[in-house]
Amino acid sequence: MDVIRNWFRRYFNDPQVIILAVLLLLGFAVILFMGDMLAPVLASVVLAYLLEGLVARLQRWHLPRLLAVALVVAGFLLLLVLILFGMVPQLSNQLTQLFQQLPVMISDGQALLQHLPEEYPAFITEQQVNEIMAGLRREITNLGQQVFSVSLASVFNIIAVLVYVVLVPVLVFFFLKDKERIFAWIAGYLPHERGLSTRVWHDVNAQVANYVRGKVWEILIVGGVSYITFSFMGLQYALLLATLVGLSVIIPYIGAAVVTIPIALVAYFQWGWGAQFAYVMIAYGVIQALDGNVLVPLLFSEVVDLHPIAIIVAVLVFGGIWGLWGLFFAIPLATLVQAVLKAWPRHDAAEPPQEEAGQE
Repeated sequence: MDVIRNWFRRYFNDPQVIILAVLLLLGFAVILFMGDMLAPVLASVVLAYLLEGLVARLQRWHLPRLLAVALVVAGFLLLLVLILFGMVPQLSNQLTQLFQQLPVMISDGQALLQHLPEEYPAFITEQQVNEIMAGLRREITNLGQQVFSVSLASVFNIIAVLVYVVLVPVLVFFFLKDKERIFAWIAGYLPHERGLSTRVWHDVNAQVANYVRGKVWEILIVGGVSYITFSFMGLQYALLLATLVGLSVIIPYIGAAVVTIPIALVAYFQWGWGAQFAYVMIAYGVIQALDGNVLVPLLFSEVVDLHPIAIIVAVLVFGGIWGLWGLFFAIPLATLVQAVLKAWPRHDAAEPPQEEAGQE
């Protein structure tokens, strides 16, 4: 107990440290226990972060903030409508076509597997092939049941979707319009001695804003380049696969590896083991290489560098806690942890506690 007591005195004898710890615990508790209820607010905060840069640029052109916010929100809503009515129907059609073609793909895959014991009898047997096919049938059946249950749930939740469509733009407008008032209102409930918390907030706020905007641009650029490339090469379901590639950048390292599987399967069932298959996979590899080595350094130059192990651990931990939001904000949350650790007061491990030093 003396060890714990001395450790607590050493690191929590500063009131500002206690304030920072309490604020962090409250923030994580609110998101953990009220995340589902506050999902529209979280989505609105993300969009406000995204659009704040455009508002600030219009203000530099001497436009009043209210007019700048109105123009930016109106432009965003127009872009959203164009995406919903132009892109979503095509995605739905391609997804429907893919599900319709699944039985043919499964049949071709089964024929391919059945030839493996004849060509490689030392590595795979017919019994193993039958077990693999039985497992695939079970997984496909489960997937079909999940899709059916999701479709039913979406029918029952259509009112919630409409609420989101109306509520989120309204929240975004007021978050942008009254940003200073909201910050002042929150600050009024915080202690006056919060220099440590303010320093961490300014550091993380700039990095999170840069990350959110950069990540959205990365999704659009990688998805757009992938769509142009797949369409030019004649790959089926180009829009659907390009959308998956664009969204895969949300999950660092893991997303690109996972999306490789549907791209390779579609290319194989379309062309087989031929030159076109190789060209598609090479093109996809080039896109990923350019994204990781050129685009990411340009877009995220202001974000604190994190070790790949820290990024993967953050994705696993925060994704497990908060699902999709945790995956999207894994790097900003890891940056928050890093900023807190940097700002946290440190003491020399060899320095004796105050009481023992006084006794000596």
